[in-house]
Amino acid sequence: MHAIASVALAVFLIVTGVAHFLAPGYFRTLVPAWLPRERLLVAVSGAAEVVVGALVLVPCGRRAGGWSAAVLISCYLTSHVDALRRARPDRPRLLERPAGAAARLVTNVLYIAWAVAVARSTA
Repeated sequence: MHAIASVALAVFLIVTGVAHFLAPGYFRTLVPAWLPRERLLVAVSGAAEVVVGALVLVPCGRRAGGWSAAVLISCYLTSHVDALRRARPDRPRLLERPAGAAARLVTNVLYIAWAVAVARSTA
């Protein structure tokens, strides 16, 4: 079972990383306004996701990749906490409302737990 979770995490990271380059505008909207150079941040984080995903995909790199994924995804907590702080019930997009922003944060924590589980399951 852990191999399935590992490959799924790897594919998730690689696809999400590639999406940073295919739809950079969307990912720039996730960068908090107080962080500079959002274009660079989106590109670097997308490349990092592809590299970490590839590391998770290779069995001998799975442990390091899982821990790297947990750290990388933890860095995104800044964005999700900022979104929750700025959320308002009257916003048109669900992810900009308190419930949607809270769901993003919880989902991100679950991604971190997934990455930790992959790292720990690898001997």
